[in-house]
Amino acid sequence: MTVTVTELFLVAMLIIFTAPYLVWRIGRTDHWAPLVVVQIIGGILLGPGVLGAAFPAYYQSIFTPEVITALNGIAWWAVMMFVWVAGIELDLTEAWRRKRETGITAGLALAVPLLFGAAAGLILIGWGGWAGPEGQAWQVVLGIGMACAVTALPILVLFMEKLEILRAPLGQRILRYASMDDIAIWGVLALILLDWERIGRQLAFLLVFALATWLVRRLMERIGERDRWYGGLIWLAACGLAADWAGLHYMVGAFLSGAVLESRWFNLKTMDNFRDTILLAVMPVFFLSTGLRTQWDMGGVAVFGGAALLLVASVAGKLAGVHLAGRILGWAKGEASLIGWLLQTKALIMIIFVNILLDKGVITNAAFTALLLMAVGSTMLSIPMAKPRLARLKAETG
Repeated sequence: MTVTVTELFLVAMLIIFTAPYLVWRIGRTDHWAPLVVVQIIGGILLGPGVLGAAFPAYYQSIFTPEVITALNGIAWWAVMMFVWVAGIELDLTEAWRRKRETGITAGLALAVPLLFGAAAGLILIGWGGWAGPEGQAWQVVLGIGMACAVTALPILVLFMEKLEILRAPLGQRILRYASMDDIAIWGVLALILLDWERIGRQLAFLLVFALATWLVRRLMERIGERDRWYGGLIWLAACGLAADWAGLHYMVGAFLSGAVLESRWFNLKTMDNFRDTILLAVMPVFFLSTGLRTQWDMGGVAVFGGAALLLVASVAGKLAGVHLAGRILGWAKGEASLIGWLLQTKALIMIIFVNILLDKGVITNAAFTALLLMAVGSTMLSIPMAKPRLARLKAETG
């Protein structure tokens, strides 16, 4: 009896949604590994490096090239929508109003771990096997450094909701810092991907994008919210296509398409529900497709060793940067430590970032796997380390 591609696809979807959910619910992992983290780990375990190595025949019978192509299509659109929403939610007006505090904190929270990560990257590329076929040394080092500096704004929102500080003044401060770093992430990515052979296309994209943004913003101000959602998705697809054509990658276009829109044009509750629906219904497919790209070509010891070095650089750099900002700005005792640990959340945005570096051949599969492990470890540390510090801060401030 022949199994159809549709049947194999639905078997894969069944695995994607069932296995991580059961682990999360039965194992009660929410304190140290929220569902999103379990889904990312599940993607790694279901990939060729673990399931594929242990049961190659079983793995190849389900995750055929046709099934992987179908899953990738869903994953591409899912992550584009997710990044689009993250761009819309950036509150640049409030950040500008408090520009000194935001600039110092966001700058140090990004620059210090970037330097620590870049130093770790220099050590790693000295071993060999970490730079991709299209990656120059400066691109690899800057890419690894930026991956260590990233804070995943959407996951940070989920974590602060869990800690019940999202709408509090402290939570809004932390969102401003992370928002500024989000903008820097995409700026650095554009620099890494700058292609002198396609510079004409990239300049054309920026010019046309500026004109189109002016037209789209005028249109958005004149139509109802329901039409804004539909028009926004059309705008998302167009920007993703144009950015990819220009050689900047469709994810750069996705972020820009959201960043130029105003969050006040969309109902906040609807925005939260839309983001939650994406996380629930389609982002698990992106996590699996990410896991399918993990490789252990250099051997497990080398990959895990690289991941451990990157984790130390990432955590130490972020904490050092935030503590320095707290000392300059005169924060209350305990604030810098709490903020530093909350800004450790790296899953999603960092995974998107390193997926792009892998797509463009800047890093190897081994480097991608080590960075992915670092992101998971850093994110898993965030809540367990932040929760007791938040309790102490509340007790001290009354």
